[in-house]
Amino acid sequence: MRLLRIVPDDTKFDFMRFRRISFPVSALLSIIAVVLYFSHGLNFGIDFVGGTLMEVQSKSGPADLAKMRETVSGLGLGEVQLQQFGAPTDVLLRVAQQPGGEGAQQAAVAKVRQALGDSVEYRRVEVVGPRVSTELLAYGTIGLVVAIIGIQIYLWFRFEWQFALGAMIANVHDIVLTIGFMSLAQIDFDLTSIAALLTILGYSLNDTVVIYDRIRENLRRYKRMSMPDLLNSSVNSTLSRSIITHVTVTLALLALLLFGGHAIHSFTATMMFGVVLVGTYTSIFIAAPILIYLGVGLGREARKDEA
Repeated sequence: MRLLRIVPDDTKFDFMRFRRISFPVSALLSIIAVVLYFSHGLNFGIDFVGGTLMEVQSKSGPADLAKMRETVSGLGLGEVQLQQFGAPTDVLLRVAQQPGGEGAQQAAVAKVRQALGDSVEYRRVEVVGPRVSTELLAYGTIGLVVAIIGIQIYLWFRFEWQFALGAMIANVHDIVLTIGFMSLAQIDFDLTSIAALLTILGYSLNDTVVIYDRIRENLRRYKRMSMPDLLNSSVNSTLSRSIITHVTVTLALLALLLFGGHAIHSFTATMMFGVVLVGTYTSIFIAAPILIYLGVGLGREARKDEA
């Protein structure tokens, strides 16, 4: 019985020749992502800005957003956002943080319930105060930073410092582009988004370590092979595994994105972009070729010339 070969064993695709294109493109995209973050900002969810989130379902057919917006806007609760999602009957209401603490937030919920009456079914109500939201944002940021630092320490001990630095650049590249995407698409940035960013770090690191491990193995095996050829050989030999992994993850995320509902939409959309698009690209076209510029294998060229 013949085994299924996603990528032929003798694949010799020249990935390294694209490094003169991938690095400028990635640098430009990173700059755009940073500009988007500071100019456009993130669409912070209730978790981080405080306020009230209400998920309702119309009982009498498709929800009339215009009528509901007019009803809720006249309550004097400040900024109120209404968004239809999923089925035509489902509506998400966001009420801004009310001055006066948690009691004022609960009073705002009561006003909305009274205004909408029995025409809707309340499926979810979340109230987050300003102190809690500030702490969540701070802890989420600290968690990301600690994760990146821990990854670098691990790679420093497992490989050489060049590999750790290359992986750090690749990871920061993934996070910056993903945050830029979230700013552009205005995806809700909440606690599930932090979980998505940490997961993207894990997947990207996993791909990078697999390729780096093969590179280290080939560095010991092929003493006189040029560095670009060695990197191409290492990436090609792990290509089948990378494709299988990412296709599997993509199918799972696609199912969650289509059928998972609004509660995990920000998580799955961020994961689709970060893991499938950015993570795969970064491992091959950033993490591997950057070792050339970091000086890995410099002595090999000298030995090759002497021979």
